[in-house]
This record gives sequence, C-alpha cells and structure tokens, in this order.
Amino acid sequence: MGAAGPILDDLAAESDELDGLVAPLTAEQWRAPTPAPGWTVAHQIAHLLWTDRVALISVTDEPGFADVLATAAADPTGFVDAAAAELAADAPQPLLTEWRATRAALHEALRGVPDGRKLLWFGPPMGAASMATARLMETWAHGLDVADALGVQRAPTARLKSIAHIGVRTRDFAYTVHGETPPSAPFHVELRAPDGGTWTWGPADADQRITGSAADFCALVTQRRALRDLDVVAHGADAQHWLTIAQAFAGPPGSGR
Repeated sequence: MGAAGPILDDLAAESDELDGLVAPLTAEQWRAPTPAPGWTVAHQIAHLLWTDRVALISVTDEPGFADVLATAAADPTGFVDAAAAELAADAPQPLLTEWRATRAALHEALRGVPDGRKLLWFGPPMGAASMATARLMETWAHGLDVADALGVQRAPTARLKSIAHIGVRTRDFAYTVHGETPPSAPFHVELRAPDGGTWTWGPADADQRITGSAADFCALVTQRRALRDLDVVAHGADAQHWLTIAQAFAGPPGSGR
C-alpha cells in the first residue's frame, strides 16, 4: 500500500462524508452562499473537483501539469476562482458524479506512486503521502465551508491529525510568503485530539508553545476561523505572531474566507 495508503483511506472517508452532506441537497441549496465570498455550495464542490483533477494530471501527465502551471502563472490571483465558477455552472448531479469519478481515479493513482517520486504542484514538489495529506486538508476545509452554509455541525475525527501536521510543518512557509524570516528555534505544539488524547510536535522544552483544540488549530491554519474565536493559545511572542499568519495551503498570503 505504501506510505500514502492510510492517508488515502482518510481522504476517501473525508470525501465520502462531504459527499453524503451534499448529495441530498436540492438545486436551490447547491446555490446557497457559503462563508467564502462569492462561492456557493456548488463552487466548493467544483473547486475540489478541479483540484483533484489537476492533482491527477500531476500524477499521470507531468507535461500536462506544466500547462496547468502556465495557466496559473498567467492569472495567479484569479485562476482558482475562474475554474470554480466554470465548473459550478454545471447541474448538481453531473458535478457530483464527476467529482466522485475524479477523486476515485486520483486516489487509485496515488496508491501506485512509487516511494521517492516527487509530484509537481503549485508549491514545492511532494511525495504521494504529502499530496494525499494536502487533498485531505483541502477537502476538510472546503467541507467546513459547506457545513457552515448548511448550518451543520460536523463531529471532529482522528483525520484531523494529518491536517494539524500540515499546519505545523508549514510554519516557515507562512513566514516566507509574508516576506518574513522564520524563527530559528522550533516551537512546541500540543493539541487536544477529538478522543481526548494529546497530539504533540516539537521539543517539549521549547520556549515558544501552542496549545489548544486540534479542531480549532486546523480551522486556524486553513483560515476558516478567526483566532479570537478559537481555543488555541500561544505562549511567547514568536508563537503569538505565527498564529496571526499561519497558512497550511499553497499560494500567496490568505486573508481568511
């Protein structure tokens, strides 16, 4: 199965949960606005379809993905919105059917990626496990947008651990995209898991520390919630600043949804 196998299982489960949330919706509900400005429920699913589609291209057709990168470079601030808008214009059932087929093909393709191969992406190239984790993070985050639009409270799961891991690993990236120099010292991150356990990263004796809810930390690093509304606490000036710029996704600095 390879290193990506367990994460792909989580990705499939997260995708299926979101699928179950949108499948019964009426056409009017698909057009409901989400907290992301200008994006409806259909836009959220369309974006996941588009991103799964280009991820599949990265796995199966590297020259084709170079063309995707060229398109992105031509309109770096608008290509994501344009792609979502184009696909969101489809009727709900064809859109949902296409997302199901595309994500299944992507998951299968990622299971076949040999260890050591790096896949092209909008940020640095990554292995299959990292690609699967990135897709899990995006699926969860956009699923939260959909759930908020529908007034649904989703129960947090152990799948959040991989998303929190990305949030921790992208600390230096967040500084870099803001034109800042990352701190040289590591941070300690200690999060309360959904089952009441504890997930930790970094040395236990670090001066700069982050503590709180794993679900809230994931909402912060995906920029789905404001820090003031979350059970996430920074201890130390550097840690406090990081929480104001944390960003687990590739691309320019985000401003939240």
